[in-house]
Amino acid sequence: MTFDEILAQIIDLLKRQGRVSSSALKRCFDLNDDYLNDLKDELLYVHPVRDDEGRGLIWTDDMASGQVVAPQPAQTTQPPAAQAQHSPRVEPLSPAPPPDAERRQLTVMFCDLVDSTKLSSQLDPEDYRDVVRAYQKVCSEVITRFDGHIAQLLGDGLLVYFGYPQAHEDDAQRAVRTGLGIFAAMGDRNQGLQREKGIQRAVRVGIHTGLVVIGEMGGAGRQEQLALGGVPNIASRIEGLAAPNTIAVSEATYRLV
Repeated sequence: MTFDEILAQIIDLLKRQGRVSSSALKRCFDLNDDYLNDLKDELLYVHPVRDDEGRGLIWTDDMASGQVVAPQPAQTTQPPAAQAQHSPRVEPLSPAPPPDAERRQLTVMFCDLVDSTKLSSQLDPEDYRDVVRAYQKVCSEVITRFDGHIAQLLGDGLLVYFGYPQAHEDDAQRAVRTGLGIFAAMGDRNQGLQREKGIQRAVRVGIHTGLVVIGEMGGAGRQEQLALGGVPNIASRIEGLAAPNTIAVSEATYRLV
């Protein structure tokens, strides 16, 4: 992409999110430090942007009032009847509809039970359902604590986004901490399952970070906000390579952590 094309995309990103970190810009657009500094010089000089102490950029243009004031006509001598007319009203702008999809950097986490097929064969279906529901409840509590977004519950697996709908500068770290928190919580629950059923549950986690397009998918009656692109696919493959009760992360996520 040319300098102007990258600049336009960064401006669009700032308008949508309000702020963006320097590390995210370098990752999304494959920039070196000199190129990033040239872009910052242009943004800070020409656009309503300020530097957040070197950590990133913040969009400062206050356009959220959503009101348009009609211009006042020039004052002229009017007959008494015309002078009695009311001044123009201030009409608020109707909010713009949300976009169908948006580009953003996302950290995607896949998490599932290890050997779930074997586990289901060892338990009565109702008991297996209770085990899966307890596992999902534990995971959901930890994910919520770190402000993750559960995009899908895939039976014994979970697809989780960090950076949507609310972005954070430390989304990659939040994903890793979530995985560690799930292991800790599952360890406590496994003690009771071991006593009652004589079995243990193990979990594996895969994490990858990158640029996605996220928006509404599905048809009438069932629609979901899903991220498309290579990032979810890579996260899924990484999760498949993880050993039981371990987290496997991509190089992109590792650098951010």
